[in-house]
Amino acid sequence: MFTARAGDRFAEGKISKVVTKAVSAGLIMYRLTDQRLEVLLVHPGGPFWKKKDSWTFPRGELLEGEIPLAGALREFWEETSIEAKPPYIDLGSARQKSGKMIYAWAFAGSCDPTQLRSNLFEMEWPPHSGKLSKFPEIDEAKFFTVAAAQKKMRPSEWPFIERLQQAVRVSKEE
Repeated sequence: MFTARAGDRFAEGKISKVVTKAVSAGLIMYRLTDQRLEVLLVHPGGPFWKKKDSWTFPRGELLEGEIPLAGALREFWEETSIEAKPPYIDLGSARQKSGKMIYAWAFAGSCDPTQLRSNLFEMEWPPHSGKLSKFPEIDEAKFFTVAAAQKKMRPSEWPFIERLQQAVRVSKEE
């Protein structure tokens, strides 16, 4: 694992303030197909999420002192094996019910979601067995239309998609 800091190749583009408390940051890959906006969502890996139909965008907690955009780029690469390319659209922040703040950016791109490779995490499984097992951080990725994404994502993440819709509309008119 590496740490992205100001000046790293992962700190390109618009940089926000350095964050020292626990927050998350992520990237939303989007594409336009037949004049429809589609977003890449990922399904969390591991036994807890196996039977849940919960999807999100690649994101994760920032490391201490990490710049939010740099952390978003790092997390996207770790979870998808894709190095995101600028320009990045700043989608601002949103607070989850838990109180955790999430920062997000978007970028235009496309990929074959079946070819993505995620990093692994280790946890005791089965519980209380003393045995450590490895699981992918994400076990599936798909492009969803905006309407389908709204049904899959947490309500606290939906403002990012709404902001992306506005940004794409504005950039198409310019």
